[in-house]
Amino acid sequence: MDRFKFIYKSNINKLPKTAGVYCFASPKPKGEGGFEVIYIGKAINIQNRVKNHFNQPSYRDNLFMDKVDKIGFLKTNSEIEALILEANLIKKHQPKFNVVWRDDKNYFYVAITKEKRPSVYITHQPFDGTQGKKNDKADYIGPFVEGVALKKTLRFLRRAFPYYSQRKHPKIKCTYCHLDLCPGPQPDLKLYKNNLKNLKLVLEGKRINVFKNLKKEMNLLAKEKKFEEAGKIRDRMQALKQIMAHTRVIEAGKTFIAENPNQLLARIIGVNNISRIECYDVSNIQGKQATASMVVFVDGQPDKNEYRKFKIKMQNEPNDIAMLKEAITRRLTHAEWKFPDVILIDGGIAQLNAGIEAKGNKNIKVISIAKRNKELFIEKRKNPILLKTLPQEIYNLIIHLDDEAHRFAITYHKKLRSNDLLR
Repeated sequence: MDRFKFIYKSNINKLPKTAGVYCFASPKPKGEGGFEVIYIGKAINIQNRVKNHFNQPSYRDNLFMDKVDKIGFLKTNSEIEALILEANLIKKHQPKFNVVWRDDKNYFYVAITKEKRPSVYITHQPFDGTQGKKNDKADYIGPFVEGVALKKTLRFLRRAFPYYSQRKHPKIKCTYCHLDLCPGPQPDLKLYKNNLKNLKLVLEGKRINVFKNLKKEMNLLAKEKKFEEAGKIRDRMQALKQIMAHTRVIEAGKTFIAENPNQLLARIIGVNNISRIECYDVSNIQGKQATASMVVFVDGQPDKNEYRKFKIKMQNEPNDIAMLKEAITRRLTHAEWKFPDVILIDGGIAQLNAGIEAKGNKNIKVISIAKRNKELFIEKRKNPILLKTLPQEIYNLIIHLDDEAHRFAITYHKKLRSNDLLR
């Protein structure tokens, strides 16, 4: 049925621990055969959310949980994709036990008006009065279940596709204009309407089409030597990729078991699980008394018994990258020290590459933090992620690791300098 992969509810532990959409299915009446989808939901962590339906049922859950025979799931790459996919699947299947949202007045829709200068807003009412017909003064995308998540999604998508949220705009730039979230008092209407077309496609789950449209548009502008305009399209594509991949919009809710920072970081950098993270930093003055530090976090917390320090052997060469590579290479010769799942390095792309080269073919993910531009570089990913776009828990974890490695390296470096002065 659709793309859902189904398992029996007795195999609930086989559900993925990723973002996505899940459904509950019940056998059809005798004689009909097969089964039907009776409830659809979305989750940051499918397995945890589904378990919560059984372990801590709400009053709505008690209406149908005893009827569940199978559980279906669809993994998504992001929470926004899960939100959009949920809307499309509810619209298609109309599950009878999504009771609280069965009345269209309780769904949420995104409306894009059909005016000369269209605006975008959220509404409960896509219908015109009591006639049961869609209001033809706007295009409606939906239904969406969760209003808060939808508002967050629109707020983030507005960075890629600026739009008007009000019918009238002042003759001067508004606050949103200065934040690049509004097209301004005198927009290029053709460009603006094209942006709204792409926004609509994203909300309908057709983001691949949007990237194709933008790439085609960018290439055409480049051929016409309109490089500034092409650069803006490129930036819009990058913004959209960041938003779709890393934005948190789904509310955990009181009955949801939230993911810890390690689980979130694992999803972002593309690994199955993270227990141990090692962070490295180098400290020296023009290559003299050079040291490197290794700090260790296990399950998100510092384990100071596992910290290590290295006195760099290469002499009088102010080459931080080579020193970093030496430290990681030496560390990985110690098979008696448990290998990390992730190595975090203080620095940019050059430091990242040094770490990748040093770890060789070991199953360790390397990431690096460039603090000047506040970016996170990830092995096998072309473009860095802006730290400010990361969930707060991940931001805090990465900064804590980096600060701790820097502190540990500086402390050892100062000790070596003091010893040298005393000789």
